[in-house]
Amino acid sequence: MTPTSILVLISCYFLVLIIISYFTGKEDSNDAFFKANKSAPWYLVAFGMIGASLSGVTFISVPGAVEANQFGYLQVVFGYFFGYLIIAYVLLPLYYRLNLVSIYTYLKDRFGPTSYKTGSVAFLVSRTVGAAFRLFLVAKVLQLLVFDQFGVPFLVTVIITIGLIWLYTFKGGIKTIIFTDTLQTIFMLVSVVVTIVFLSNALGLEGIKEIVDYTESSALSKVFFFSDSNDPQYFFKSFLSGIFITITMT
Repeated sequence: MTPTSILVLISCYFLVLIIISYFTGKEDSNDAFFKANKSAPWYLVAFGMIGASLSGVTFISVPGAVEANQFGYLQVVFGYFFGYLIIAYVLLPLYYRLNLVSIYTYLKDRFGPTSYKTGSVAFLVSRTVGAAFRLFLVAKVLQLLVFDQFGVPFLVTVIITIGLIWLYTFKGGIKTIIFTDTLQTIFMLVSVVVTIVFLSNALGLEGIKEIVDYTESSALSKVFFFSDSNDPQYFFKSFLSGIFITITMT
């Protein structure tokens, strides 16, 4: 694709997000902004959470991590799954029973203001740093593929990206994010399928069986690491990390 066609595609995507924001952000109450009036369809929330847990890092950095360390990263993903089960069956019922917006209000009521402030600050700092790295990566890719061709400075690329994100989120609140995350998840999953098709064609693989056989025969496809407990990729380290990352970041 040419830089111009990529730019047009991105513009259309953000236009769709802004339209969604317009129709989902008509209510101005705090309850609508933070909790979507407790009326968001559960299946959209669940589906959108997939997209919320993915980012440009997933598409760009994980393949590099697999090249360096095999597929041990998937052990962390298995932990994510069980972390979400804990959220669904332990934390969410607690939120509803106590009418909470976040776990930090519970920390304040249960353990006091120090715990509340410590947890809140830790969450804000970690999420801000993580989001900054993800934004940097996406902006860098856009800069290399698109904006360098038009002579646009990297700083301007970052400002434009942040501005567009702010534009479709500041008004609608959580309800807008639920729908945009759902849309993002759809596009990401479609991108995965398209990527697999292109890579399979480039490698001369035909059909799912050949793809599976090729993957299984690769040394990079090793997922589980049980032999050495000192290995950073040791299964229980990765698995438990995935569980706690999911819980603490939710």
